[in-house]
Amino acid sequence: MKLTCAQSELSSALHLVSRAITSRPTHPILANVLLTADAATGTLTLTGFDLNLGIQAQIPASVDSSGATTLPARLFGEIISRLAADSPITLSQRDGDQIEVTSISGSYQIRGLAAEEYPGLPLEQSGSPAVINVEVLTEALAATIFASSNDESKQILTGVNLCLDGEELTCAATDGHRLAVMTTQQSTIGNQTFAATIPAKSMKELDRMMSSCRHETISLFYDKAQVVATCGDQVLTTRTLDGTYPNYAQLIPASFSKEITINRRGLINALERVAVLADQHNNVIELSADGSRGQVTVLANAQDVGSGSEALAAEFKGDDIEIAFNVRYLIDGLKSMGADDVVLHCNSATTPAVLRAPDDDGFTYLVMPVQVRKEGK
Repeated sequence: MKLTCAQSELSSALHLVSRAITSRPTHPILANVLLTADAATGTLTLTGFDLNLGIQAQIPASVDSSGATTLPARLFGEIISRLAADSPITLSQRDGDQIEVTSISGSYQIRGLAAEEYPGLPLEQSGSPAVINVEVLTEALAATIFASSNDESKQILTGVNLCLDGEELTCAATDGHRLAVMTTQQSTIGNQTFAATIPAKSMKELDRMMSSCRHETISLFYDKAQVVATCGDQVLTTRTLDGTYPNYAQLIPASFSKEITINRRGLINALERVAVLADQHNNVIELSADGSRGQVTVLANAQDVGSGSEALAAEFKGDDIEIAFNVRYLIDGLKSMGADDVVLHCNSATTPAVLRAPDDDGFTYLVMPVQVRKEGK
C-alpha cells in the first residue's frame, strides 16, 4: 500500500472515526483504525469499530498501490494532527504491517496489525432507506438526547427513540424522571417509515457526523437490529436496543388546570443562581406561583447551609400552586428550547408538569415533580 493525501483531510477523518474506537478494547486490534487504499477509486477509507458502534470515512488520495492495514488509532492520530496542515502526507507500507508516514518535516514509522484480523463492519444497506433532512434531525436530536438515561440496568432508556412517518419525524428520550419529545415536519419527499431505539452514544456520534457532512439529507437503513446511516462519504453503523420503548404519549396529561407563562432566559438565570444552594441539598428547588401578585418565586432551602429565593414576573391561568423540581432537570429542559417565553403546564404538586413554547413548536418536555416534606408535617 502506498498513497498520498492531504494532512487536513486525513486528520479530520481520523478524528471522526476514532470516536468509535474504545479506550479499553477487548482485543488489541479494536484499538486500531483500519486503513484501506483503493487505486481504482483514488480513495483512502478509514474505519473505527468497537463491535457496537462503527464509523467509516472516505477521503480522496493519490494511490500508487492498493492495500489495507490497521494502525493504533491514538498514536496515528496524534502524529498526523501535529504535522503541517498544508503539507501532503505519504503513507507507505514497509515490512509486514509497518507504515512509514512521510511529510515535509520528516518521517515516522508505525507498526500495525494485519487488516485481516479486523472485524467486519456490518454495512447491510438493503431495501429503501429512510431519507431525513440533516437540519431537521440535528434539531430533533439536540432537543432530546440529554434526557436519555445513563443507567445501564434500564437499557432501553439509554437510547433515543426515532420514528419517521411520512414527513413527520419524532425523537423521544426519557430517563424515567423526565421526557423530551420533539415532533417536526421535514421537507423530504416520500411516504417513508422508520422506527428504532438507538443508543444515545451512537446518536451523539451521528450528530457529530452530520455537523461535518455537506449534504442536506442523511439515509438510514434498518435491518436485523442494526442501523446504517450514510451521509456523503461518511458511514455510521450501530446496533439498536432490544425491547419495547415506553408508550410515552400516555405519560403526557391530556389537559392542564394551570398554566404559567414566564420569560425563559430569566427563569434559567434565576434557577442557575438559586441552584448554588440547591446543589447543597438534593438539587431540589420550589416554584411558588402567586397569581394575585403576578409573580413566581424560585426558592432553594438547603438545611444547615442557608436558603435563597428570586421572584420573576409571570402570567397565570388557574389557581396558585407550589411545586418542587430537581433544578438540573428543569434547567436542561429550558436550555433545549429556543422560544423567548415558556409555558409551564401543571395540575398539582404531585402530577407531571410539562414545558412548552407558547406557539407549540413541536417540543414537549415533561418533568416529574419532587415531593417536599414541609416542616411540622
